[in-house]
Amino acid sequence: MRVERVTDAADPRLADYADTRDPDELKRRGVFIAESREVVRALIKTRRFGVRSLLVVESMLRSLADDLAELDDAAPVYVAERDLMTSVAGYDVHRGCLAAGERGGTRSLADLLVSAAGPGRRVVVALEAVSNPDNVGGIFRNALAFRADGVVLGPGCADPLYRKAIRTSMAASLRVGFAPVLDMAASLAALRAAGFLVVALTAKGPAVDLARFASEPRSRGRLALVVGSEGPGLSDATLRAADVSVRIAMAPDVDSLNVGTASGIALHRLSAPG
Repeated sequence: MRVERVTDAADPRLADYADTRDPDELKRRGVFIAESREVVRALIKTRRFGVRSLLVVESMLRSLADDLAELDDAAPVYVAERDLMTSVAGYDVHRGCLAAGERGGTRSLADLLVSAAGPGRRVVVALEAVSNPDNVGGIFRNALAFRADGVVLGPGCADPLYRKAIRTSMAASLRVGFAPVLDMAASLAALRAAGFLVVALTAKGPAVDLARFASEPRSRGRLALVVGSEGPGLSDATLRAADVSVRIAMAPDVDSLNVGTASGIALHRLSAPG
């Protein structure tokens, strides 16, 4: 572990932590920012993504001592005052703990399908235009909780490695495999070709009750659960491409649920128990 004190917000060693509110800029650098002790600890422990550096206050240096001991000297630990961290990051870093991770841990759809191979019930979640990072983070948290085998991210989805998505997911987006795709229709076709039944979760149009579908034999195989954005939900093209549309029964005066909540209910019903 290499510890270095930093006292100047303009120090070039902190370049990865500047403009952290701009996800496109972070992608250009090939980096993402993890924040809070629990998330940073998960980043170190999972070893799925490389750790470029850490930026912490003195108290966090002591609190994370055992975890930081797992880092080699190639990942320096910068120690600074919280006000300096806030000045560099552009927002109030009140937890006093940041890490810069390498973005190289993403997968292709083909890689995801390999990891989801095997007998028995398998579930992959596909997201269509879910642009809110909190919702994306919540879906990843559900995916981890209910043992989904991965997440497919269609065009228009928020970055699961954006700091808000990571935080909302409780670091699940650092643990659950995901594959960004450019063409949702082609990706659903690839999932079907790999033996997945494409299941559209929707609140509109004719659809099978989720509880009824979960009791059917076809629900116990390989499933691709497709969820859409808040408001418009799934596109008509995606609904047409699905093998079956399912809906969650709810009070007649309520037309829909938050997509994170809906995905949690569906995954609980459809994922392998235990």
